[in-house]
Amino acid sequence: MATDTHPSKAGAGGAGHTLRRLLLDNGALTALVVLLVAMSLLSGDFLTTQNLLNVGVQAAVTAILAFGVTFVIVSAGIDLSVGSVAALSATVLAWSATSAGVPVWLAVVLAVATGIACGFVNGALVAYGKLPSFIATLAMLSVARGLSLVISQGSPIAFPDSVSVLGDTLGGWLPVPVIVMIVMGLVTALILARTYIGRSMYAIGGNEEAARLSGLRVKKQKLAIYALSGLFAAVAGIVLASRLVSAQPQAAQGYELDAIAAVVIGGASLAGGVGKASGTLIGALILAVLRNGLNLLSVSAFWQQVVIGVVIALAVLLDTLRRKAGSGAGATSGPAPGAPGSGRRGAIRAGLAVVCVAAVIAAVTFFNSGSSGGSTKVGMSLSTLNNPFFVQMKAGAQAEAEAAGIDLTVTDAQNDASQQANQLQNFTSSGVDSIIVNPVDSDAVGPGVRSANEAGIPVVAADRGVNKADTATLVASDNVAGGKLAAKALAGKLGGKGDIVVLQGTAGTSASRERGAGFAAGIKAYPGIKVVATQPADFDRTKGLDVMTNLLQGHPGITGVFAENDEMALGAVKALGSEAGRSVAVVGFDGTPDGLQAVEAGTLYASVAQQPKELGRIAVRNAVRAADGKKVDSTVKVPVKVVTRQNVADFS
Repeated sequence: MATDTHPSKAGAGGAGHTLRRLLLDNGALTALVVLLVAMSLLSGDFLTTQNLLNVGVQAAVTAILAFGVTFVIVSAGIDLSVGSVAALSATVLAWSATSAGVPVWLAVVLAVATGIACGFVNGALVAYGKLPSFIATLAMLSVARGLSLVISQGSPIAFPDSVSVLGDTLGGWLPVPVIVMIVMGLVTALILARTYIGRSMYAIGGNEEAARLSGLRVKKQKLAIYALSGLFAAVAGIVLASRLVSAQPQAAQGYELDAIAAVVIGGASLAGGVGKASGTLIGALILAVLRNGLNLLSVSAFWQQVVIGVVIALAVLLDTLRRKAGSGAGATSGPAPGAPGSGRRGAIRAGLAVVCVAAVIAAVTFFNSGSSGGSTKVGMSLSTLNNPFFVQMKAGAQAEAEAAGIDLTVTDAQNDASQQANQLQNFTSSGVDSIIVNPVDSDAVGPGVRSANEAGIPVVAADRGVNKADTATLVASDNVAGGKLAAKALAGKLGGKGDIVVLQGTAGTSASRERGAGFAAGIKAYPGIKVVATQPADFDRTKGLDVMTNLLQGHPGITGVFAENDEMALGAVKALGSEAGRSVAVVGFDGTPDGLQAVEAGTLYASVAQQPKELGRIAVRNAVRAADGKKVDSTVKVPVKVVTRQNVADFS
């Protein structure tokens, strides 16, 4: 009777009840809704069409990788190799279409086949080799990454224009990566729900022995499952390389962890038997919303990692509480689903999620040290803050911004070209007045800078140049001259004779290229000096230590080392031990505090000193001038000077 009398109320109540149950029964979806609301309230730039499309683009690669990983996790396995397989597939495509002269369509087939082959090997090792999936895919992670470096010789390879459209937009607004993500998500959902192999995944993940006794050919199914994961990784790699307009041999590092996190956040169980495509998509979107929103909120790059970890834990915890409540309802005499008590408990859990997520974001925003208040907004993307040189550059930039009353937001790309592309995209959509970029890779940063150009936002390149895009100015040390000074200093110390090794920086960066070219040109003047080995160590102290240790095994008689930055030089000093500064002279580049201390101690013979703080100040100064429409020089060179034990006090 009541239903007949008040149909509108019943309909509204039914719809409200359905929405409430949908949210309470899906912890990941609740967390995503909470994040969207929180970010919208905290940032006026978040809830715009352009920014939401940015979120979709930034989620695309992780989501596609995660869809493939979903197959493996549902079947109670793990795949740690997807990031490396993505990089290898993209490298194969780019190398085949350029260096090998293969038709582009065939190069795409080869790239996809590469991904499938890697997955097939993983499956064979797990199913027939009886290796734990963790070990098998960990081995493939190393093999695929190594092959990518071998094929590319450590340098980025330009991507074919006909394939690069996958990183563009349709109609000038709809990103192709988002379309690919949706298509791959639908394929995943179809495979899981409507195919024999999909149902087999759930059966194997639920109880592998029972599945085998039921007649399933478990070993062959595992081959297909891991091959599917490799296929999806290949697609993700092609989409990623299309965005960057180049195949990066070091691309997608750590993406396997994001993919696994997305699957687990989406409600899948690492024990197997549980998981779905929609949950994985939600998990990937949560990660993308977090990174995008925290950039817009000017949260410090260091705090961002803390926030992301905490919110991931909260999202999974919420889903775990929901699952426990669901299993307890059937085993006890508590309120039935939908009863008042049950609804109140669900609402409390959802409320706690809202409070926790909002509290974390608000607290970190309050203690944020990533921006300075002001009227002119400047975004600054640094290649890494895991290097003293760039930490000093950031300090100089922030000091200048504070003195001038500029609102400066500094982000850390963590040496990931794709992450830097996302940061530039976020700066552009948030409407900053100018952007300062210190490229991870000079080619890969091009598309992001071009987008800023189209939006009328001037871009200042700092320390490293930008290829295939317009910049208002390049503020950098004279790296070529510095390389020549390093060669002269090392040759002078060695008396013009000896065997030396060179430690190179990150491949593709203008800093490494220019310093190396300057040193090579300078050392030619000393025919008695022979370069016996040249190896990349990616501007990293730990890699410098490892690479130098390995080189010493094959070249124990070296008398000199040139490292393209102080961090690698200090790693080399550690590897040389007591020989550093005595029988082997080491020359670095940058003049960092640690480098200057080593020069003073005598373990590092010399360092070509830059002025990173001054570089940061000048970059901000020029960014503000460009934003105001004032003329700036196309290149601003910051002088460099050789620092030895005799003059180190002048720099310390």
